[in-house]
Amino acid sequence: MTRLIDSSLEKLSTIMADMGDMAIKCISLATESYLDGIANSDKVHDLSDQIRQKYFQVEDLIFDMMLKYQPVADDFRMIRSCTEISYAYSRFGRYAYDITQLREVFGDISDCKNTPLLEISNKVKRMIQDAVLSFAELDIRKAERIQQDEEFIDHIYKSRLPTLIKSNDTKCALAEALLLRYLERIGDHAVYMSDAVNYIITGKHKPTQKQIDSHTK
Repeated sequence: MTRLIDSSLEKLSTIMADMGDMAIKCISLATESYLDGIANSDKVHDLSDQIRQKYFQVEDLIFDMMLKYQPVADDFRMIRSCTEISYAYSRFGRYAYDITQLREVFGDISDCKNTPLLEISNKVKRMIQDAVLSFAELDIRKAERIQQDEEFIDHIYKSRLPTLIKSNDTKCALAEALLLRYLERIGDHAVYMSDAVNYIITGKHKPTQKQIDSHTK
């Protein structure tokens, strides 16, 4: 039987799906801007602004749902987590725009030695895709993989910094340090998002291995 809250939940789901698609596109355009020297700043700025506007839509819709329906149990966990996840999407957009600004400040930096950055950029893009899919499909396995990828990004970030400090190429070293910092922060928000997905499914932000195994897809 259709409940009064269902139409609002469906609207919320549609907005969240749109935000996820735009967040993935933002990050792809931003890394393309840095690695390939393509001027994508305006496109990413527009997308980031659209994500931010949808974040406000989500906040207003959730406030309205809480007042009208006073949700409990599964509905409450979903609605509460949408607040955290929509915020993560808005941060993805903001950091993507910050990355495109590196090209504006440093110029074309595609000639810098970017081999480590290509690997970490691909890892971050996969994290965002996993984060979006784990929420859309409520797949706790994908949420768990995000945590593992974040450890890899932290390792690259910490291991590259000493090398960059000793570098004689100040321009490339500074640009890479900033890019790594933005990617590391994006990874952190992907983890917060996976915690929110875990909470929707299990009621715990950090579920046990038994709880993860019981939700294998």
